[in-house]
Amino acid sequence: MKAVTVKQLKDELSHKSANELKELCLHLSKFKKENKELLTYLLFESHDEEQYIQSVKDKMDVLFTEINTKSYFYIRKSVRKILTLTKKFIRYSKKKETEVALLLHFCYCLKEFKPSINKSPRLIATFDRQVLLIKKAIATLHEDLQYDYQLELENL
Repeated sequence: MKAVTVKQLKDELSHKSANELKELCLHLSKFKKENKELLTYLLFESHDEEQYIQSVKDKMDVLFTEINTKSYFYIRKSVRKILTLTKKFIRYSKKKETEVALLLHFCYCLKEFKPSINKSPRLIATFDRQVLLIKKAIATLHEDLQYDYQLELENL
């Protein structure tokens, strides 16, 4: 089966009733955990972005404390997992402010992590890539926010 375009989906959905749309959403949420997470964000968390950002930061803090520090291999693997999860939460929101705030927190946690990431070139490269993404996202924000986030980035 070949998937149709977004425009075709939009046209077809416009012909459905509210009850049919509700059933389609519930059916969609049963197939993938990410679909259910996205619906949860849209229905319950999108109205309070600050609380959403704080909950993701708290989750990142917990994940950073659970990293196995026996070798840099395990550290790199765990950091990649945390970054993937963070990027998924950023995609749910689609807001640049959320992206900047979460990536800044990720970089801060990575920099403060013990043992130091300075002994691993791959972890340093991961950190540097995220800093570049933060700079790119900051450039698209309002001037006041740009200034605030730029100060945070310099402190990092």
